[in-house]
Amino acid sequence: MKFAWNNKEPEENTVILNLKNLSVFYQKSQVLDKINLEIQSHQITAIIGPSGCGKSTLLRCFNRLNDLNRDVSVSGKILLDNREIYSFHPVDIRRRVGMVFQKPNPFPKSIYENIALGLRINGYQGDIDELVEYSLRQAALWDEVKQNLRRNALTLSGGQQQRLCIARALALQPSILLMDEPCSALDPVSTARIDELMHELKTHYTIVLVTHNMQQASRVSDMTAFFNLRTSERGEKIGYLSEYDRTEVIFHNPKQPSTQEYISGRFC
Repeated sequence: MKFAWNNKEPEENTVILNLKNLSVFYQKSQVLDKINLEIQSHQITAIIGPSGCGKSTLLRCFNRLNDLNRDVSVSGKILLDNREIYSFHPVDIRRRVGMVFQKPNPFPKSIYENIALGLRINGYQGDIDELVEYSLRQAALWDEVKQNLRRNALTLSGGQQQRLCIARALALQPSILLMDEPCSALDPVSTARIDELMHELKTHYTIVLVTHNMQQASRVSDMTAFFNLRTSERGEKIGYLSEYDRTEVIFHNPKQPSTQEYISGRFC
């Protein structure tokens, strides 16, 4: 189904995000060091690694949320469809690169308004009712809420709230969906539903998933990037990309001993 602002979908197995020597600093402290990474379209890429290695910071680079923090500075390049992301208007880049956060964060409004509000703010000129329904269907939530779209979103279960947040992001028709530990606050049944949903969504979207759940990463992702920490001369911990490969390789035949240690739970 096509809507008024549909972006052209990238072909499968093309590089949609390309990082070149990306480094991130918080004030004078370095968080990430010279990350080189190519993320392919219509795949799920999992980002794993110990706490503090910059996984969430990396996600926020992709849609320029770090721009909102004056203490954060970025060097290197991030290309979206071979175009430097800083050549986009911030609002445009955040529409093209949607994000779902760790905890569900629905607006204290109706289910319908949670999706329609963003469409109005972004100047959508098409049929809002149609796109609200389409987005809820994509998030596998429509059948559960279609009889009561005026219900307050905060009364939904945690899993339903997270799928509503996914629907809200999908309504803007992004090319990429960033997911920052989207299941950390959910029960196993809701987590399994989100896993199924990600498999369905990658037909139309590229998904980048940060997760501490190794089982989830191994189940759902096509590619996995393992980020590790090294100690600088000043004694600071800096995140870097240690290994990036197909998920089956990372989980069953990694090249780096530290990757195997982390996946097996022996990492320290």
